[in-house]
Amino acid sequence: MTVVAVLADPPRDGLVATDLADSTPLSTAEAAELYEAAFRDAVLAVDRSGGELLVNYPTADQLPAPHRAASSPEATLRALVADTLGGTESARFEPQVGSSFSARAGNTVTHLLREEDADSVAVVTPTAPLLSRSIVDAAAMKLRTTQVVLGPSTRGHTYYAGFTEPIDFAGAFEGPALTTLAARGADAGLDVDFLQSLPALETRGDLLDTIPQLRARFAAERIVPDHTAAFVHEHGLDVVDDEDGRRIVRA
Repeated sequence: MTVVAVLADPPRDGLVATDLADSTPLSTAEAAELYEAAFRDAVLAVDRSGGELLVNYPTADQLPAPHRAASSPEATLRALVADTLGGTESARFEPQVGSSFSARAGNTVTHLLREEDADSVAVVTPTAPLLSRSIVDAAAMKLRTTQVVLGPSTRGHTYYAGFTEPIDFAGAFEGPALTTLAARGADAGLDVDFLQSLPALETRGDLLDTIPQLRARFAAERIVPDHTAAFVHEHGLDVVDDEDGRRIVRA
């Protein structure tokens, strides 16, 4: 069984998805709401799969001072998981350890593989709403024969990074993480394989790519990520091409 660690921040206004708020019609509150929707969909995808859900949360002192609240990050994310899944019995919650995303992800993977003897560990961020149960299970199957499995996302990022052996994680998720993680795996003498590419939800360009995919799935009556799709529908988000170029509008 693969332990799937979702590294998430509490979806607070001005803390998460700030690039979306700066470059799209979404307000900072709406961008945080979209981040929350994507987090819920990531939790659902892992819970419905054969993987073990681990929510990796920051401690309060890891957050910028303006975004610390009476409710701790753990309590906030725990409440969201309970509301999404109808309880938290199937989820583990552990604090993030490290000064950067690479350090936190690397510490989680290395600890679980070396100290808890996990067969495989994957790092997922709640920014790829099209992540699904079938993709999580397909990744787990690949990890039975391949030591590193990566899910490519936009701009060289990864939405999924799975391992059966630790690699050198120093700065591995910075810059074009896809290239760095693949190279670090190869440097360690490990086999590397890839999943299908999925868009992220971090910038205006990401949203321009994601909205049409969601609306196409609506039209074709195919499976959509429940919470992200509901957000797009409720806020009337669409993409148009006109004399002003390709842009996001509210229907």
